[in-house]
Amino acid sequence: MLCDIRAGSEFNLSEMESIMTYSRFRSANTRTLRRSLVAYGLAVVLPSVLALLMLGLDPGTATGPVPVPSVEPGREEAVPATPLLLLSVTVVIALAHLGGAVFRGLGQPRVIGEMAAGIVLGPSLLGAVWPEAHRALFPSAVMPYLNLLAQFGLAFFMFLVGLELRGDLLRGRGRVAVLCGQASVAIPFALGVALALLIYTPLATAPVGFPVFALFIGAALSVTAFPVLARILLERGLFHTPTGALTITCAAIADVTAWLLLAVAITMANGSSPAEALRTLGLTVAFAAVMVGVVRPLLTRLLRRRLSQEATLPIVIVGLLVSGLLTELIGIHLIFGAFLFGALFPRDGDVRLRRVRERTQDFTTSFLLPPFFAFVGLNTQIGLLSQDLAMWSWCLLILVVAVAGKVGGVLVIARPMGVPGREAMRLGVLMNCRGVTELVILSIGLSLGIITQVLFTMLVIVALLSTAATAPLLGLLDRWDARRDGEVRDGGPGEPGEPEEPGEPEEAGAVRRSA
Repeated sequence: MLCDIRAGSEFNLSEMESIMTYSRFRSANTRTLRRSLVAYGLAVVLPSVLALLMLGLDPGTATGPVPVPSVEPGREEAVPATPLLLLSVTVVIALAHLGGAVFRGLGQPRVIGEMAAGIVLGPSLLGAVWPEAHRALFPSAVMPYLNLLAQFGLAFFMFLVGLELRGDLLRGRGRVAVLCGQASVAIPFALGVALALLIYTPLATAPVGFPVFALFIGAALSVTAFPVLARILLERGLFHTPTGALTITCAAIADVTAWLLLAVAITMANGSSPAEALRTLGLTVAFAAVMVGVVRPLLTRLLRRRLSQEATLPIVIVGLLVSGLLTELIGIHLIFGAFLFGALFPRDGDVRLRRVRERTQDFTTSFLLPPFFAFVGLNTQIGLLSQDLAMWSWCLLILVVAVAGKVGGVLVIARPMGVPGREAMRLGVLMNCRGVTELVILSIGLSLGIITQVLFTMLVIVALLSTAATAPLLGLLDRWDARRDGEVRDGGPGEPGEPEEPGEPEEAGAVRRSA
């Protein structure tokens, strides 16, 4: 009898403990869900609503300088002599790779040196110091062909960006990654629209409507350089850490959202009427549906036939060029077709596909992208800013808003979601990296006449500085972490409010400290 009573009481105690554990678990989930909803409303919904409201405001009449469009192929230009064209391309490629190697030795990503090499060859340096050499290397007859190479470089580069954007990055990362990714776009976008209200009158031109201008500025300040970010994480040993996984997922979400915003801005810029803009938008949606429902399954069946590497590479090249052609005919830029083709390209881990990707990447980065950097540099004229001190003030304001929007946007959402302060700051610094992706957006805006050459130059400077600051800021955070970890081991105070997580692997901390 006593045994039955003890057994019953033990069962009741066990049942009560289970009920209490479930209640605590449910309460914790409720609090987490409530905190997520509040954070989402404040960091994503509220900035988006404010941005939409600001798009309807009237900032006044634009009185900025007449935009200088990017170089278009001139019909009346004579075809340049082959040696002259070969000389220009040779100098561009050689200097881009030299700049990349120099900056890589300084601890910066190669892309910083390649971007800087384009500016060195442009009117900001070579054209100011040695104008005769600048005119000899880049006469007007050569520019259309250099621009043509740059457009091919954009198409192949955006294909590779889409290829790196794997769907598994967006699955299983939890609500923190989704919220951080969306907030890192919503807050910079809202700040960009607010900034557009200030700079529209002095820096825009009357033919460009304020909604198009504001959408473009918001999209330009929202983007993150996904490929450059992935390279930085790999080089610092952070790619396979929790911070790296969270960062790359946030960057993927941010890039997709920013490209959608840019597509809307381009559609509005090219549409002469609301009906034409709606037609372009409808064709874009139909194109995406065909790519997902028809092209991707067809590619999957083709690749399952075990085609040789020599047969697979032409499929890649033809597919991305046709996709770019269709989006160009629809009325949006060719980069969207190439990007979508890369994002939907099947990935089955086949060695043959990896080799095709490596060959495409080597050809793109070695031959096609340097002309794009030169094209950007030739349209960047820092001398336009030196004529007026107010221009440098506007440039500084744009830089502050761009950095504050990205870093602050991540911190605002990451800290309430439980991300430690150090990791949240590191995540914000990484998301502030803009790189080549920003230059792609800016070149589109310049070619469409949405932004002037003065504003283009300012935004190129912002892209260079924000990307170049990523590695030094990460090093500063690493040294700060190492010093605080040393204080904790010596018995000193640690970071307030952030106790170490129990059971954290020692090697994870070692990788983070040595990155």
